[in-house]
Amino acid sequence: MSAVIGAFAALVAVAVLGYVVGLAGVLRSQDELVLSRLAFFVATPALMFTTVARADLHSIFSVVLVTNLAGLFVVQVLFLLVAVVIWRRTRSQATIGVLASSYVNAGNLGVPVAAYVLGNGALVAPIVLLQVVVMAPIAFAVLDSDRRGSGRRVPLRTVLTRPLRNPLTVASLLGLLVSVLGVRLPDLLMRPIDLVAAAAVPVALIAYGLSLSAGTKDSITLRRDVVLAVALKTFAQPLTAYVVARWVLDLHGTALLAPTLLAALPTAQNVYVYAVQYRASRTLARSAVLLSTLLSIPTMILIAGLLA
Repeated sequence: MSAVIGAFAALVAVAVLGYVVGLAGVLRSQDELVLSRLAFFVATPALMFTTVARADLHSIFSVVLVTNLAGLFVVQVLFLLVAVVIWRRTRSQATIGVLASSYVNAGNLGVPVAAYVLGNGALVAPIVLLQVVVMAPIAFAVLDSDRRGSGRRVPLRTVLTRPLRNPLTVASLLGLLVSVLGVRLPDLLMRPIDLVAAAAVPVALIAYGLSLSAGTKDSITLRRDVVLAVALKTFAQPLTAYVVARWVLDLHGTALLAPTLLAALPTAQNVYVYAVQYRASRTLARSAVLLSTLLSIPTMILIAGLLA
């Protein structure tokens, strides 16, 4: 299980670096927005393009996709029922909460876990594709349709066309096109894209750590929205994946471990980047990323120990 611990250690270390440089005054708290925009508009689209363009599309029909869809359905419906029907949260608040409870860290953490723990890095490809090609565009459309900083509603035309103008969506669709056509892009083109893509994870993590260094009392909260999102992400999603894989698909051994372990991945730091970009529920996103990351470490180790 050293690979799981090592992957989490790297993730936390970079976030701590952002926290330290914020405390030291090397970066200011207002630089958080600049870094988040850099990640959202430049680095993350490059990462999404390279990830999707190189993915084996046959893997989208794997058991991981089936269990992931089941887990998504359960946790998202539960969060919406509680947050919208009972707590009367706005669409923006509910959308960020849904992402916080189900959008897993499949890129920088899922890949090493799949590669070094499960022995097959391609196992995480269905999750990456589902999140960047389906979940993220839908979330962006909802966020854009809701109230933004000015308090004005975005016209329907903008709502319908915005996903096609979102850098993450466009990059994902272009990567999907390259993969479907089987085109091998020249190294002269891919090398600079890979170079920019490599900055996506550290920039997002540094922005996240920097946000914690401000020292405001609401940097991390245990309010009920956060508790619900973290509980669903950390416990309900992997439990659903296990139930579907074990009792519906009748899987055993590594075939059972893979979907369960990947469903236990923590909330992706990209959710915080999205919350900053759309100025919606940043404290919820920030708290969910941190708490789910801390809780997922023992959870994933326990899952691996019981099912390996």
